[in-house]
Amino acid sequence: MQAQVNIGLVGHVDHGKTTITKALTGKWTDTHSEEVKRGITIRLGYADADFNYCPKCKKYTAGEKCECGGKTELKRKVAFVDAPGHETLMATMISGSAIMDGALLVIAANESCPQPQTWEHLMALDICGVKKIVIVQNKLDLVSREQALKHKEEIEEFVKGTVAEDAMIIPIAAHQRINIDALIEAIEEAIPTPERDVNASPLMMVARSFDINRPGADMEKIVGGTVGGSIVRGKFVAGDEIEIRPGYMRNEKQTPARTRISSLTTCGKKIDEALPGGLIAFSTTLDPAITKGDQLVGNLVGRPGELPEVMKEIRMVAHLMKRMIGVGNVEPIKEREPLVLNIGTATTIGFVAKLNPLTVTLKRGVCAEKTSKVAISRRINNRWRLIGYGEIC
Repeated sequence: MQAQVNIGLVGHVDHGKTTITKALTGKWTDTHSEEVKRGITIRLGYADADFNYCPKCKKYTAGEKCECGGKTELKRKVAFVDAPGHETLMATMISGSAIMDGALLVIAANESCPQPQTWEHLMALDICGVKKIVIVQNKLDLVSREQALKHKEEIEEFVKGTVAEDAMIIPIAAHQRINIDALIEAIEEAIPTPERDVNASPLMMVARSFDINRPGADMEKIVGGTVGGSIVRGKFVAGDEIEIRPGYMRNEKQTPARTRISSLTTCGKKIDEALPGGLIAFSTTLDPAITKGDQLVGNLVGRPGELPEVMKEIRMVAHLMKRMIGVGNVEPIKEREPLVLNIGTATTIGFVAKLNPLTVTLKRGVCAEKTSKVAISRRINNRWRLIGYGEIC
């Protein structure tokens, strides 16, 4: 069964996102060698969970059996996207938020609220249109009751006037799996499965791409490259001919790729057709050298001839933050200023050509629909920091 909804875990670095993912899914998503070495999430992590309900004790659980021993009923399969919290990885987090239907904003109770990336991640959710949010007050085991209540007041003050103003705040201790049942119940209530248009022209945002062949593999056993992401609308079937745009770099130019879906996989299991919801991997007939190392992240996948045109220049109306934590007032954008833009799962660098309307010439073109919002980041103190968003005009 394919997951029906994508839920992101976002928040400041080391506030417990990956631990919460494991508590909900049983999977530790930091598997990249550098992630294990540094103890932080670097790439987007994915894991699925079955949300079950026990009629006997009226509790939710992520397992087939309840603590009471009663038989549970499957309510929904959920895909979790674990986003990095470190400030240098904001572009990766924003790419992840583009495929989220809802989010858990994780805030550690043993640190004051807000931390810099707590604020920036909340802004990113708003930019990407993620309105269904549950706030997770984690690490309750590290503070006293009085400290926890004071911290909850800080959270409530922080989210006033934001997209998360009315979000439920669920206190948990992920390491001890305390209150995980209440968190699942809150997710079921606050983040419903959105309506999907499965009859529309299919479209998928690419969030990962890789080569599954092992070094030294027999030439006769080598398989084509793999692209993974989330389907926005429509459906894909094994055997479909697809186009990937803007494509891959060839002789310093972006070249759209046409290929065929060899097989579809979700949760490690092959399926015949893929619908919106959950994270899907397409095995293709592409040369695996094209897909390895996430080279196709940011592309769109659809039927040949039905994808949007590649944009080399973007005109938009910009909406900048007034102030930033640790920075102060946000200065207006200047001509010839370099900016990092996130559109869907694509990240590109551009230079400001005009100010009215804001026109940015891109170093690498992107394929995006006209209704897409654009996250805008500026270099501040040798870091790219989110300063606002743009609406394509």
